[in-house]
Amino acid sequence: MKHLILACTLAACCASAGAAACPPYVKGTTGGDYTSAEDRKGLSVVEQFHFSRAVETLTQGMTGSLGGDISYTLEHFPNHHRALASMAKLGLRLKSAQPVGARYTVSCFFERAIAFAPHDVTARMVYGNYLLSTGQDATALEQLDAASRLAPEQATIQYNLGLMYLKKKEYEKASGHAQKAYALGFPLPGLKNKLKAAGKWREPPPVVIEEKDTKEVQKTEETPVPATAVPAEKTSGE
Repeated sequence: MKHLILACTLAACCASAGAAACPPYVKGTTGGDYTSAEDRKGLSVVEQFHFSRAVETLTQGMTGSLGGDISYTLEHFPNHHRALASMAKLGLRLKSAQPVGARYTVSCFFERAIAFAPHDVTARMVYGNYLLSTGQDATALEQLDAASRLAPEQATIQYNLGLMYLKKKEYEKASGHAQKAYALGFPLPGLKNKLKAAGKWREPPPVVIEEKDTKEVQKTEETPVPATAVPAEKTSGE
């Protein structure tokens, strides 16, 4: 019983410490919403000294550790998309929840970004991919679902949701998201191939196009378009 009480006490302390270790973002004189033209006026100053191409690609830090420079960038612009992606990659590379030099954990940086800018679809997508890479499928699905509600016409989100539901063997949902992703022009065939291998892929119906008084039936074609974030197929090893 004493051991049980001690374990519960330690768990409560850890939970409290974890909450205190991830304070909300507070906007200062320089920084703010990465998607805001007004807030981005100070972005060049931060990037000039802390987020060079070498930092972004995890080649070399500018003022010390990579974690320190990326952390500084995110402390000023919490939803800086490229800095969030770099912090996630650094954490995965080092196999560390909190890379050396970073003030907070990787997850904390994402939580701060989303709490400050809940409208930011890209931040949620990058977070979803990170969660997938660390095996946190349920939480990843929550972020991707939220992103889908914010931007239902974003092909990459639909594709990643298709991969998620395929992994859960919820084939109807996986197929639905796959059809939408390809209709929106997503270029990678991985999800389609996986559904075909499972015997769950159905070709989309022909698209009927009306021109003046004539109707022509054309097949839907895949049109390659650049994805706004790294698809889960690559980041999660799908």
